[in-house]
Amino acid sequence: QSETAKGGGFLIAGAVFGFLGVASGAFAAHALKGSLTPEAMDWLATASQYWLVHAVALVALAAFLSGSQRQIGRLLLLSGWGIVAGGLAFSGSLAVLAIGGPRFLVWVTPLGGSLLLLSWLLLVGAGVMRLRN
Repeated sequence: QSETAKGGGFLIAGAVFGFLGVASGAFAAHALKGSLTPEAMDWLATASQYWLVHAVALVALAAFLSGSQRQIGRLLLLSGWGIVAGGLAFSGSLAVLAIGGPRFLVWVTPLGGSLLLLSWLLLVGAGVMRLRN
């Protein structure tokens, strides 16, 4: 599969994250206002913000994948899939917890955050490799 085709997956994931970010923010602000605790509202706001930030990162990754050298492309792919998994785990668990989901998800949130951090470090590595070439 070409790097451009692989980038299409990140473009779709970025669009889904963007949708989830806007939808969860709007849902919290309108439909759930007054029915959730301040803590739960904060969780939804954080989930929404992280989905939106990482949506932009995924769309950028999709653009950078085309034309990237093989080694840099691998780092970008790892980073992108880490962002997808981390974003789903981090923001997804916060959103589900906010609306009363199972408490075991409190263990999923930091794992998702760790994946997001690792993904950003992989992007640093790709940037360093790109500078050297």
